[in-house]
Amino acid sequence: MNHRTVRAAAAQIAPDLESADGTLAKVLETMRDAARQGVELIVFPETFVPYYPYFSFVLPPVLQGQDHLLLMERAPTVPGPVTDAVGAAAREHGMVVVLGVNERDHGSLYNTQIVFDADGRLVQKRRKITPTYHERMVWGQGDGAGLCAVDTRAGRVGALACWEHYNPLARYALMADHEEIHCAQFPGSLVGQIFGDQMGVTIRHHALESGCFVVNATGWLHDEQIRSVTPDEKLQGALRGGCHAAIVSPEGKYLAGPLTEGEGLVVADLDMKLIAKRKRMMDSVGHYARPELLSLAISREPNRTTRPMAAPPAIEPVEASAPVPPEKEFT
Repeated sequence: MNHRTVRAAAAQIAPDLESADGTLAKVLETMRDAARQGVELIVFPETFVPYYPYFSFVLPPVLQGQDHLLLMERAPTVPGPVTDAVGAAAREHGMVVVLGVNERDHGSLYNTQIVFDADGRLVQKRRKITPTYHERMVWGQGDGAGLCAVDTRAGRVGALACWEHYNPLARYALMADHEEIHCAQFPGSLVGQIFGDQMGVTIRHHALESGCFVVNATGWLHDEQIRSVTPDEKLQGALRGGCHAAIVSPEGKYLAGPLTEGEGLVVADLDMKLIAKRKRMMDSVGHYARPELLSLAISREPNRTTRPMAAPPAIEPVEASAPVPPEKEFT
């Protein structure tokens, strides 16, 4: 039985909508603040670097071009200078970091979750398998290559972004991979209070079903930032609410939060013994599973736009047969 305790934090902070470097600076500052509180694992919001594409929720496609191009210009590559900086900070603080980024891969953007171990190594990069609704105008589709948990100094970590939590098979893939700490990321400042309420139900249910801890991070927009995204007061309401930074135990109880307004860190100590306590009663991928009736098939092949063709089989030369003597032809 695991007798460790891990101090975890969920960050609810506002990005810098004016520059990628500004948001990265806030990530590093927040990590320093968390380190002073003894945090060993920290989760940041969905696509926090450089910022979530809030414009795509309130602008029609015909008006999104300039904002989309600007986001592409500011989006990091993975690996790259941004991951180098965060990895160095993770190593300095001895902290596991789960960060959401808009990953630029040549001419496409992806909603990407990256995990750094406490020694600064980038140990996981996964792309959201299906962008939601308006997000399909911004990001490409991910694949199953990263749909797994990874071992870190804090424990076995799994991650999903936003409405991937409404895909039960995606969640089951992480349960079956025995995640201990589930890191959930949502954009925050979106849709309204109902989004935050639904989020609370979602993360508590996953904690109960998976028998794991859930650390959920959401973003935050200040009023002036909302006005910068859209001057239309009727649309500004769509960029408020939807914040629910929280940490939940395997028994579905809030250990910290939810933080529903403003910036801040939600911090809690995770008693890892609670995982065994919960799974003793209901292990959805163990004694409570019926794999002969219900099972999950997963393709963990990365998406590829080109595949090498197999070489054609070699043609064996045919030896010429000896000529038949004339007198033998009709005998």
